Amino acid sequence: MGLTRKSAQSISKRMCFETTERPDSVLRLLREHGFTNSQISKIVEGRPQVLLAQPEKTLLPKFEFLRSIGVSRSGLSIIFNRNPVLLSRSIERYLIPLHEILKSVLVSDEKVVKALKRMGRILCLYCFPKNLSLLRGLGVSQSSISYLVAQSPSLMFQKVGKFAERVNKKMEFYRRLGLSEDEIRSIFRKHPNCMCLSEKKVMATMDFLVCKMGWQPAAVVRIPNVLCYSLERRIKPRCSVVRVLLLKGLIKADVYLSSVLRPSEKLFLERL
Repeated sequence: MGLTRKSAQSISKRMCFETTERPDSVLRLLREHGFTNSQISKIVEGRPQVLLAQPEKTLLPKFEFLRSIGVSRSGLSIIFNRNPVLLSRSIERYLIPLHEILKSVLVSDEKVVKALKRMGRILCLYCFPKNLSLLRGLGVSQSSISYLVAQSPSLMFQKVGKFAERVNKKMEFYRRLGLSEDEIRSIFRKHPNCMCLSEKKVMATMDFLVCKMGWQPAAVVRIPNVLCYSLERRIKPRCSVVRVLLLKGLIKADVYLSSVLRPSEKLFLERL
C-alpha cells in the first residue's frame, strides 16, 4: 500500500483487509490531493478505518466542498492531518454546519479557512452557541469573540461544562493576582484569548511588569493583550531599552506601558 513499515504494522494489528484494492484507492486519492507520505501515515495510524472508505463517494465530496469555500490543495492536507476524524464525518450533518457556525462569527470564508487550518479535535459541534452565549454574558464584544475563534477555534467547541469550568478557573486565578471583578471582566471583554494563557506565563509577565518595572496592575488590565506577548523576545528587550533611557534622563519616569509594548518593532525603534 506504500505505507511506512511502522504504519503498516500498526494498522495490521487493528484491521484486516481481504484485498488491498480499497486501501490502495484511498491512498491514491489522498496522494492526488497533495497529502505527503508522512501525513498519510499519521492519518491512517490515528484513523485506520479511513482505509475502508469509498474514496469517490465519501472522501472526494469532502475535498470538493472544502475547495469550494477556498481551501487550497495544500490546505486540505493540513486540515485533515490536524483533525483526521473529519474524514469520517458527514458533509451534511457536520462539515456544512461547521462551516456555517464559523462563518456566522468570522463572516468571510477566507477567515473560516484559516480557522480550519488551526483547528484540532472538535469535541462538541453544537456546544459552540452555548459557549458563545457564556462569553456574551461576560460582556465580550463580537470583535473580541471573532478574534478568539480565529486564533483558538477548538476552544469554542469544548463541552459546555468544561468550557465554563475553564472560564471560572481563569477568573479565580486572576482574583488570586489581586484583580477586582471589574478588572477581570475587562480582561476577558477586551482580550478573551487571555483565558488560554497558562498561569505560569501570566504570573511571569505580571511579576516582571509590576514588580520589576513598576507599572500598576491596572495599567496591564487596560491593555491585556500584552499578557500574550513573549516575555523573552518582546517585553524584556523593550523594557531594557526603557531602563537605559530612564537612567540617561532621556525619557520621563511615567512612561506609558502601551507606548512601550504595543507598537510594532519598527515603530518602537522609530520613536526612540
